[in-house]
Amino acid sequence: MIFKVFYQQLASEVPVREKTQVLYVEAESERQVRTKLAPYKYNIELVQALSEAHLAYEQQSPQFKIMENV
Repeated sequence: MIFKVFYQQLASEVPVREKTQVLYVEAESERQVRTKLAPYKYNIELVQALSEAHLAYEQQSPQFKIMENV
């Protein structure tokens, strides 16, 4: 399953909507996503599981890239 993760680069700063970034991770569950991203120390705002239709829509974006080596 592919998850869309909304996060802030620095966990030590207050979240600001304009600085929110997105990445895509392949995992079995939200817990596994958070475990995979733990070493990066991101301030994770939301982990969203993508349905087939939502994934197809996201794949049309030029920024769509599944994070490798996580």
